[in-house]
Amino acid sequence: MSRMNGGAWQPGGEGFGFGKMILEAVAIAQGTEPTDMADEPRTGSPDGESRVSEDKRTLHQRLAVRELIHSEVSYVNTLQLCALAIRSRLQQLPQGDLDVLFSNIDDIIKVNSKLLQDLQQTDSKEEEQVQLIGNLFLESQEELERVYKVYCVNYDQALQLVESYRKDPALQREIQDIITAVVPQAGPSGLSFLLVIPIQRITRYPLLLQKILENTLPDASAYPVLQRATSALQDVNNSINEYKRRKEVASKYSKVEQLTLRERLARINTHTLSKKTTRLGQLLRQEAGLVPRTEDKEFDDLEERLQWVSLCVSELKNNVAAYLDNLEAFFRFQPQEWDLDIPGGPVVQYRNLARDLQLHAFPAFKQRLEGLVWQPLCSLAKALAGPQNLIKKRLDKLLDFERLEEKLLEVGSVTCEENEARHTYQALNSLLVAELPQFNQLAMQWLGQILRTFMALQRDLAEQVLQKAEGSLAQLPHCQLSEPAFRKLLEDALGQAGHQLRSFQENFEKVLPPPTIQPLLPGAEGQVQALLNKYGPGKLYQVTSNLSGAGTLDLTLLRGQIVALLQNKDTKGNSTRWLVDTGGHRGYVPAGKLELYHVVPGEEKLRGQAGPPEDARHLTPEPTPAPFPTVSTGTQVVAVYPFVARSSHEVSLQAGQPVTVLEAQDKKGNPEWSLVEVNGQRGYVPSGFLARAPSPAPWGWSLPS
Repeated sequence: MSRMNGGAWQPGGEGFGFGKMILEAVAIAQGTEPTDMADEPRTGSPDGESRVSEDKRTLHQRLAVRELIHSEVSYVNTLQLCALAIRSRLQQLPQGDLDVLFSNIDDIIKVNSKLLQDLQQTDSKEEEQVQLIGNLFLESQEELERVYKVYCVNYDQALQLVESYRKDPALQREIQDIITAVVPQAGPSGLSFLLVIPIQRITRYPLLLQKILENTLPDASAYPVLQRATSALQDVNNSINEYKRRKEVASKYSKVEQLTLRERLARINTHTLSKKTTRLGQLLRQEAGLVPRTEDKEFDDLEERLQWVSLCVSELKNNVAAYLDNLEAFFRFQPQEWDLDIPGGPVVQYRNLARDLQLHAFPAFKQRLEGLVWQPLCSLAKALAGPQNLIKKRLDKLLDFERLEEKLLEVGSVTCEENEARHTYQALNSLLVAELPQFNQLAMQWLGQILRTFMALQRDLAEQVLQKAEGSLAQLPHCQLSEPAFRKLLEDALGQAGHQLRSFQENFEKVLPPPTIQPLLPGAEGQVQALLNKYGPGKLYQVTSNLSGAGTLDLTLLRGQIVALLQNKDTKGNSTRWLVDTGGHRGYVPAGKLELYHVVPGEEKLRGQAGPPEDARHLTPEPTPAPFPTVSTGTQVVAVYPFVARSSHEVSLQAGQPVTVLEAQDKKGNPEWSLVEVNGQRGYVPSGFLARAPSPAPWGWSLPS
């Protein structure tokens, strides 16, 4: 163990002096007897030659064992230098860089230190040493694979950091001086020399064991154990290589790129079009049942669980975002700043309490909510994007894989590029099946922690508010109520409010005006009257948006224009194009741009004066409320339908918007238009778009005395 403090590991494992064993090896190689064998007779008989060959084999085996143990001592020593001396002196680098450079080197040191300790303990059992070494590596197989595959996957990223440091000569020189002072044999390679050591070591284990195996007699009891150990370490390296390849595939396809339409179009070429067309064809054949679909229940279950987690995160994120918006709106409402001209007493106490909560408690709560709930939630949503993108890519690769499997069965061979596509799907699928269970579990734990944190923040806020408001609560009317009585009070108040809302809705619906889409265009009264006389009210429709005729038989019409329906389909039987009459032209318009026009009483009266058509006795006009002019000036009403102003004399409305009526008619005394004020703007709107708002019963809680 004295070498632990001085030496460094040499990748070749050469140059170790083993004293007497070296002298014995030289003697055997020269055909002379070693000094401790001089008293034994030496003959040229076959038995003598066999004895010399066996001695050579035993000596070479002992040398191989020594090389394994001594190189392990040097290797562990170098790792400890990296983890302790070098990493502690590179504090000028960001912590994130140090985590990438040294990766999980602490885990490697822990595993290899135990392995070294066990190897050194075999020295006391020379007869069984080789078999014990084989068993040690068999027992350490899983641990070695676990720690080294993590390091190997991160190795390329560490090399990229090393390359970036070389662009800064001052930083590179500082790093090189630190490494040279601790590990002189690193030379100009510096960090690159140290980073590659664990990779060289894990790949050298099968060679070292193979060397011991070659110098072990096949009939020895240790031979099959060494065979299994050598094969196990080769499997470890193969697994690490496969895991690294899967990670590289996942890294390639898990990137979520935000591309513009122009950038997406720039990426389209004949190769991508061919691939997408082939995949679409494969998918359509599967949907039609022409080819079987690959079933993978294990993966389907994992994908379904991931989608549920993603849905929960998305819903929670939306809810928290709405919660933060409502909290922000709550901050803007500051009744304590209003001057109520009420001196002293509870009002002053309330203002002081509200001001304290507004300035301290609620802002602190919002800050904690954003830092402890919102930001982790956004990070979780971002973390879910990678696996979801991998799953989408897996579907594409699965379609390629299924097509190539069909080709392989039919032709018997595939090209190298096609074989690589098969391996890509297999790597993606294996990686997802292996890692999705752990990812789903971690995501659920993450989500659960976010919810628990949110609940804890709410509880802390409630306790803080109650503590600050303890003095004010005593003055509330219901402060002496028991919890069941307070619940009953709350339920009654909410029930009363709900009843008032339903009553308001019922009264509001009773005064709805006829659902006219838009007022008539200026000067269109005569044209409408002519259509009404000719076709009757059941055939009149109003255009809901401007139309530009694209064909020779299509009409160009303005929004609000009245037309009469002639036929509800075109000559080809297409029911989405209707034949209409504008009173001057006939043609086709889209059926979706027409709404049934409800004739107002004034138009019915004019139509009656002009003489009803023969079938007028069969028409029953829809009931309409009394004309709007009964509304007095200054009345507050509600806009029932949206209206878009078409000139500076009109004003736009939104459905449900409160409106103040200034004049219930226009300047010419026409009651179909009213002068109103909306949001400080004045203008004319159709009177039929307005309705009186019923007066609800007084709102509020009925508190017990």
